[in-house]
Amino acid sequence: MKNNTESYREQALKLFPWVCGRCGRDFAGKQLRELTVHHKDHNHSNNPSDGSNWELLCIYCHDNEHQRYLEADAHGPVKREDASGSTYKGFAGLKDLLKDMDQ
Repeated sequence: MKNNTESYREQALKLFPWVCGRCGRDFAGKQLRELTVHHKDHNHSNNPSDGSNWELLCIYCHDNEHQRYLEADAHGPVKREDASGSTYKGFAGLKDLLKDMDQ
């Protein structure tokens, strides 16, 4: 009898293309072992048969994803002094630059 990990991995491999959901790398043959099932909600017991809690990630992207959550847990939520977002205006002055080009 197969354990839950094998069964949800096999299901995910049947449901999804063999492509990492983050970096887009394709997998086939022996490389397929490098493609893992990531639980989007980080609950390994939540395995709906439609795959809605899974995504296929390569081992590198999967490790990176879990590291991000470990760091967030360790440091707590990021506090911003200005909750309104960035004040950088990437296209400020573009109108003037384009006007100068027309002349």
